[in-house]
Amino acid sequence: MNEKLKIKDWALEDRPREKLLAKGIQSLSDAELIAILIGSGSRNETAVELSKRILASISNNLNELGKLNISDLQNFKGIGEAKAISIVAAMELGKRRKISEIIEKKKITSSNDVFEIFSSLLGDLPYEEFWVIFLNRSNSVIDKQKISQGGVSGTIIDVRLIMKHAIEKLASGLILCHNHPSGNLNPSKSDIDITKKLSDAGKIMEISVLDHVIVTDAQYYSFADEGIMGT
Repeated sequence: MNEKLKIKDWALEDRPREKLLAKGIQSLSDAELIAILIGSGSRNETAVELSKRILASISNNLNELGKLNISDLQNFKGIGEAKAISIVAAMELGKRRKISEIIEKKKITSSNDVFEIFSSLLGDLPYEEFWVIFLNRSNSVIDKQKISQGGVSGTIIDVRLIMKHAIEKLASGLILCHNHPSGNLNPSKSDIDITKKLSDAGKIMEISVLDHVIVTDAQYYSFADEGIMGT
């Protein structure tokens, strides 16, 4: 019975690290990139084969890979805690890079701009987070900040805390954003109530609450687009 070849026994040009150096990172498949992260496979399969098996389980969808946590990854034979952490950390860096690139645009011109900022940050989460974007008079981003984190069905919002942050940052406008882990985009009564409370508080402070955007991993709902801000 022939012994299975390990990656180090492959032709030099087929090894992921050597292939990256010789041909550039664009030449590597998703499985080869993941193989570099995990470093090694097992006695029965190479790191590339193990990576292909992981990707096959999620239909080769990297967005779905980003939703897997450390425990999920450890369910694959050959993936221990250290390898799982490497994959999760790499996926998180990818999300943060995307967010940084979008934030550099600075100016918010539509609800889709808000979705682009938060889809990677919030779309994969199994619990709700509530964020605020602080804007100047030209709708350029001053800062974005997480206000609260909750459970699957909700999170607690402190209107006074949000207005305190807005005043400290000399913001002229706010955009609210939170996610619905259920995938249901329809705003709840509490979503509508908190939007009205913040809009009313903003009028007193002369700080405009311009929109409230609810995101999932692939879609969004905009209060402003639907004409229900502050209602």
